[in-house]
Order: sequence, then structure tokens, then C-alpha cells
Amino acid sequence: MLMNMKELLEVADEHHFAVPAFNAGCSQILKAAIETAEEKHAPVIIEVHPDELEFQGDAFITHCVKAANDTRVPVVIHLDHGSSYGQIERAIRAGYTSVMIDASRCPFEENIALTKRVADFVHPLGVSVEAELGTIGIMGNSAEEGTKEITYTIPSEAEEFVKRTGVDTLAVGIGTAHGLYPEGYIPKLRLDILREIKAAVNIPLVLHGGSGNPDGEVAEAVKLGINKVNISSDIKDPFYRQVRKTLEDQTLREPNVIYADAIEVMKKVMGQKMDLLGCTDMAGRYHL
Repeated sequence: MLMNMKELLEVADEHHFAVPAFNAGCSQILKAAIETAEEKHAPVIIEVHPDELEFQGDAFITHCVKAANDTRVPVVIHLDHGSSYGQIERAIRAGYTSVMIDASRCPFEENIALTKRVADFVHPLGVSVEAELGTIGIMGNSAEEGTKEITYTIPSEAEEFVKRTGVDTLAVGIGTAHGLYPEGYIPKLRLDILREIKAAVNIPLVLHGGSGNPDGEVAEAVKLGINKVNISSDIKDPFYRQVRKTLEDQTLREPNVIYADAIEVMKKVMGQKMDLLGCTDMAGRYHL
């Protein structure tokens, strides 16, 4: 069942679990995410980045919305890292139920101004808004936005930001990075900062760059108030590894044959993430 992010994460916040947000840049990932959510009886967020939307076209969002409406588990269709008002307008026309406006690399007042403008535009339409305060790192192997230097979210600024913008969810900078971490690199989440942010604001918090962090840290972050975790590289890497392995048989031509094993490999990872975030069997918490 299709819903917006505010509706989805209010339940997650109340019951202390998080929902995975899978970047679905193709129909195979969408299929895997919906099937896994149904099998796990779990809510799920389908994210489509502006670059993915440009590649797939607006009709892909129509496909995502149809898939969400055809299932009995809660589903949000979310714009990941929209960076301009024009991208937000396109997302609304396409049928997204939630949008992210990421002005985190702008000065604080500019971030507030753009985020409030977006919130004022989309809230009357029943669409929810995610923003970002602080910055997420980038490892160089991700198409998503990021910076070389991570800027940690300041709790007092988070409190002011939420009050002045009316944003529904907030992505916070606590030490993660987009993409897969290099071998030997051990990321460290600033859970102390997360604890302070959660005490300062009353909305669900989001963890970007959720691939590659130790499961124990992610689970602890959920306990401390993270209700949405973005996951892209952790599902795409095993998916395409299996595709490459399958294509060693150069006689294969049919997509349903080429992608079948890769989808199952990806579904296994998605299911593990749902278990880790505590959302397995939580679809029943929603009044659908």
C-alpha cells in the first residue's frame, strides 16, 4: 500500500525500528524489494535518485506506484537527494510520495530557505519532505552526492532547522559515507552526537551511507532514534557480481534468465537488512 514518509516513519519511531530505503534504479531492484518486503511482512522505501529517474524516465515512477498499490505491505516512493526546486517539481508530477531536498552543502540559512520552500509546496499535496543537515562522506565509487570531508550535525542547529522548516525527516551527519568502504577502512559512527540530536528534535532521523557499516553500530543507531537507513551499494554490489557470473555463459539472452539468480542474491541481502533494522513482521503495525 502506497503512503508517504511521514506516515511510514511515525510508526517506526513509535515502535523503535527502522525501514530500509533501497535505491531502485531499475525494475529488477524494485521487484526484489517488493517481493522481500512481502516475504518479510515488512515496510519498505523505494528510492529513485534524480540520475536514476533521468535514465529510466517518469514512467518508471508510475510502475513503482503501481507495484506499491498492488501490495499489502507499506511502501513509500521517495526522491533521493533532490538538489533543486526543479527536481522536486518533476518528482511531484511523476508521482513520488516523498521527496528529499538536499541543500546540506549550502550555508545554514540557504538550506533552511530552500527546505522550507519545498515543504510549503509539497505538504498541501500530501507529500513528505526529508532534508539533510551536516554532510555525508563519499568514497568515490558512488553516484550519490557526498563530500570528501564529513561535517557532523550540530544538535542545536538541528533543533532550529526542524522548527523553522517544518521538515518531516532529517538526514544527519554522524560519520557515514556513500559507496563501499575501501578494504581495511573501519567507519565509526558518532553515536554520542546522534543521541544529542534525537533529544533535540521530535521527528524521525535518517542514516545515509548505510552500506558497509558494522551491523552492531547500525542496530545501536536504530535504538537511538534512526528510523530510515539508505542502502544502495550493499545490494547493487552482490546483484551485479552475480550478473557477471551468470553472463559467463555467453549463450544467455533472455532477461528473466540472466537476472533470476541475481535477484535472489539481492533479496537475501535485503532480507538481512530488514532483520537488522527490526522492521521484519512490522507491516501489521500499520492500519492499511
